[in-house]
Amino acid sequence: MRVRPTAAAWLAVAVLASGCSNPSMRVIVDRATTAPPVAAPSDASRAAAALTGPGPVEANATIVRAVDGDTVHVLLSDTSWAASGADARETVRLIGIDTPETHRPGTPIQCFGPEASRFTAALLSPGTPIRLERDVEARDRYGRLLAYIFRASDGVFVNLALARNGFAHAYTFPPNVAHTDEFVEAASLARDEGLGLWSGCTQ
Repeated sequence: MRVRPTAAAWLAVAVLASGCSNPSMRVIVDRATTAPPVAAPSDASRAAAALTGPGPVEANATIVRAVDGDTVHVLLSDTSWAASGADARETVRLIGIDTPETHRPGTPIQCFGPEASRFTAALLSPGTPIRLERDVEARDRYGRLLAYIFRASDGVFVNLALARNGFAHAYTFPPNVAHTDEFVEAASLARDEGLGLWSGCTQ
């Protein structure tokens, strides 16, 4: 089934096509931005199992369940993240990436959506401790928390891993752009290597 990215997602793809595959491009790297590619991720669970990060990070939340490729339900241990008067359960939308749709009302299941959902669910199974990190905006227009997610046990940067292994497009939505260069470069490499949706779907 044909993927129908948003206008912002198409902009990100256009940026990729215009030169982000240049090996001389500078990529901002910090303590947990490495997301090694995995071999042809046709099996999302196997792909997720192959990933390890740079090292443990301090957790501030726990996964309740993955909703789809780029959305999860969490239980916060740092209640400063919670809405005023709310309990510690929140829905989190991963910043900087966009995975094919599987649950949007009125939208058919898109190509590679189920695989992206399985990849995220395998990386972040229920009970997994995670670290959430903010950008400029705390929430989106639907009230979901916006965050970068790191798996606490080994520091896997989940947003980046989805882009690098072909399960997500880079999705730049200012002012939340702290890791934009990494996501664009990761998606460009996945495209060049024909990983995931870049080989399995008609763009």
